[in-house]
Amino acid sequence: MTLLVSGLLLGTSTVLADNRDPLEPVNRVIFSINNGVDRVLVRPVARTYHWVIPDPMEQGVRNVFANLGEVRNASNNLLQGKWRRTGAATGRFAINTTVGLVGVFDVASRMGIEPVPEDFGQTLGYWGLGHGFYLVLPILGPSSLRDGTGRVVDQWQNPLNYVEMEHWQRGSILVVDGLQTRADLLASDGLFSGDTYPVIREAYFSMREFQVNDGEVKSDAFIDEDSAEEGFVDEGFIDESF
Repeated sequence: MTLLVSGLLLGTSTVLADNRDPLEPVNRVIFSINNGVDRVLVRPVARTYHWVIPDPMEQGVRNVFANLGEVRNASNNLLQGKWRRTGAATGRFAINTTVGLVGVFDVASRMGIEPVPEDFGQTLGYWGLGHGFYLVLPILGPSSLRDGTGRVVDQWQNPLNYVEMEHWQRGSILVVDGLQTRADLLASDGLFSGDTYPVIREAYFSMREFQVNDGEVKSDAFIDEDSAEEGFVDEGFIDESF
């Protein structure tokens, strides 16, 4: 979540037209629908959820879903040849699933084993595949051709897919995950006004560059030289924003 907000702040100084968004008219329609659904339904429910659920319980929910993601983290670190990070993700999953009571408690972090998030979109980026064109997915929001494909692969790695349960139970779990994610973003509501579409687009690309490069972002990775010369970019701001 911190990365997303940081990316949004960065995006305000890099709102540039480029050829990464050939589907902009369609993307804007989906973006508008997503915002409408969020304003009318998702945000009010997330606010109620945040108000009703005690903070320790919210943290437990975050921990459980983060623990499920460790399987994805481990496999993608492995695909990138990051052996220590693979071991860390594997260890976190083993420790938090057992000692941490199915991930409710993040025991691994208390032991000094920090999370090492990776997804298949990052793996493809690590091996040199570019973003492809920008996509706004229904409900899910900002993505790209590369990362949208990666989402499909990552979904296969969710341990819940291999647990027998009723459809309503699986759906309820997805709703809780979504509500917690939206509740965590409530603090950033109203941070920007006006046409936020290009800001979010640029923020998404810069955030993904940050993640693919494990925290090392070069300004020329997503901004052309002409734009930098015209004063759109403050390189010091880029370096310090994360």
